[in-house]
Amino acid sequence: MAPQDAVLGWDEESNAEAYDTFTRTHPMYDTTSRDLARRAGLADARLVVDLCGGAGATARAILDLAPHAQILSVDSAAAMQRVGRRTVPDLRVSWITAPAEQLTHHVASGSADAVVCNSAIWKTDTSTVFAAVARVLRPGGRFVFNIGGGFAGVRHPDEHAVRATPSLNALIRQIAARDHGYTPPPSKETEPKLPLETVTAQLFAAGLSVLDTEVTAQHGTMAEKKAWLSIPLFAMPADADFTHAQRMQILHAAYALTTPDTPTVTSWLVVVAQRPKAQP
Repeated sequence: MAPQDAVLGWDEESNAEAYDTFTRTHPMYDTTSRDLARRAGLADARLVVDLCGGAGATARAILDLAPHAQILSVDSAAAMQRVGRRTVPDLRVSWITAPAEQLTHHVASGSADAVVCNSAIWKTDTSTVFAAVARVLRPGGRFVFNIGGGFAGVRHPDEHAVRATPSLNALIRQIAARDHGYTPPPSKETEPKLPLETVTAQLFAAGLSVLDTEVTAQHGTMAEKKAWLSIPLFAMPADADFTHAQRMQILHAAYALTTPDTPTVTSWLVVVAQRPKAQP
């Protein structure tokens, strides 16, 4: 079954506030943001674009790792950026409300030392975005992003190791079917949305070279997973006509069948690309 994705709803205050609370309470976004920022080589950067920057979780990591840089946080959801302006008040961060596909409308060609995109690139028109990133990067500038394992069709070995116990997602579907009349859609194998082969071809077409790729594992707990699924955007089952209160009732019943510190693993495909350096 294809992984659940959340494309709509980011411009709603309730989702923006809940999402920001999650990023500050649990380590997932801070860990992945810092990983991407480190790979971007930001020590001497002067201008960094935080693409699909949301409420600023990645901007916070970039601020720590790029002490001399100005940061442009670009996102199409005004509600997310309102939260970001309040919670990340650093004057080195500027907020641009625009879709990633319109990056070149707001960033000068060849001006960015790096572009970083955490946990969002598959929600965009990637061929258009890759071409835009190539235009705004300086020669030698890096583009670093990650893709959720389900969307890239990859799985870290650590994720296999925790598959012996039912996932919280599976328990939610079971409870919903048993107690609430939910009928799951037929399970079918689907091709990954954004495999490495597609990414590599699109980057090459945009004029970017791939420096490195790695499948990484983000380790968490069942308690963190419950907190994630409590955000209205991600509450399950998403394909049924339940209210948020009903989804929370189902979530609590499913979570009661687990242990809070049970380990969970999320796989990511991390890609480091670069605009070729100018020839001497």
